[in-house]
This record gives sequence, structure tokens and C-alpha cells, in this order.
Amino acid sequence: MKPVYKRILLKLSGEVLAGEQGHGFDFDVISSVCDWVKKCADTGVQIGLVVGGGNFWRGRLSGSMDRTRADHIGMLATVMNSLALADTLEQKGVPTRVMTAIDMRRIAEPFVRDEAVRHLEDGKVVIFGCGTGSPFFSTDTTAALRAAEIGADVILKATNVDGVYDKDPNKYSDAVKYDTLSHSEVLNKGLAVMDSTAASLCRDNNIPILVFNLEDPENILRAVSGENVGTLVK
Repeated sequence: MKPVYKRILLKLSGEVLAGEQGHGFDFDVISSVCDWVKKCADTGVQIGLVVGGGNFWRGRLSGSMDRTRADHIGMLATVMNSLALADTLEQKGVPTRVMTAIDMRRIAEPFVRDEAVRHLEDGKVVIFGCGTGSPFFSTDTTAALRAAEIGADVILKATNVDGVYDKDPNKYSDAVKYDTLSHSEVLNKGLAVMDSTAASLCRDNNIPILVFNLEDPENILRAVSGENVGTLVK
């Protein structure tokens, strides 16, 4: 397969890494995802990666905890996931760097935009941890921000559904799937692609978003190759 993108930002949910157990790591799932990330890297595509932390911590379920502190815990969860992905990729022979928005030099590099681009150009997969480094911003917003900073051609958002629907397809049998949408339509219709901050950032920087199902991890390679595997927001 020939890639249609030179540089991508792959967004994974933390829950994906937990598999069916729903919490922590399922290393069979992580290995499978990393197999297809490697296949993409082997085609010459430059890959940035943002992963959530929901397999360890969901800030919105933290009850009466201070929101800032809850978000800081979530940032640390993303670092655990980033390190797990990095280790698995490196075991498969993929050079990888973890860069974090909060300085923790003993375990990862601090995020510096120019250094991140250099790593990408050298063929390394760069995993961005700690979200934006600030509370009140989601990892979707992180994906949009990092994509803009590194000049990604597209954000590939891997989810548990095969695209964007007018309503939740898990609840409504008459839900209609969109093949393509504009960023403004996503915002105006309140569609669950990304949160509004992330969607606005993508719109303002002309960054397409391809939403697809990760149940079959080969969809990562199909998406990179330009196949119609989900919903394209542009």
C-alpha cells in the first residue's frame, strides 16, 4: 500500500489499550496496534502519536476532587500509556521518542517543537504525553495542537465506532453515518468527533480529521493509504 500522507498525528484513546478488561494494559492489544503502527512507519510515513489516559483515570468521574488536580492525574496516566507504547514499538524495532508537556527528564524528553520535528524527520515515532500540560484541555485538544505544531497532514482518530453518526449508533438503530463533513458542520451540529476546542483548532488550521474504528488495527494502515475506512472531516 502506498501512503497518501507524509506526516500524520494518530490519536488513540487510553481505553483501547485496556482491551476487554477495561482497565490497565492488555499487552496483546498494545502489540497488535503497534504492529500496524510499525507497518505505517515502514512505508515512510512520519508518525506523531497522542494517547489518552482513560484506562487508568477518568477526570470527569473524580467526584468532588479539584478539577486541576484531577487533570494532573490524567496527564500522568497518559505518560504511563506513552511509555508502554514506546517500549512495545522499540521491541518491534521501531525507533521511538516520548516527549512530555511537563518536564520529567528522567523518563522522557521535554516537548520542544523543533526537536519533535527533527525526530520525525529521522524516522522516529514521537509519542506526546501529558496532554497540553495544562488542566481543562482534553487529549483531543492535545492531538489538534500537536498536529498544528508539527505540520501534520491529517489527524487519524481511532475510536470504537466506524465513523461519525448523527446520533449514537450504539443506542439508535436508525443512526446515519456521514462519509464526509466540514469542520463547521461538526461544530454547528454538536457531533461527537472531538470536543469543540479541538474541532475549532482543526478548522482554524485546516487540519483534516479521519475518524475510524480501531477494532481492526489494520485500519490504521488503510487510513494512511487513503482508503475509505471512516468519516473524513475537512
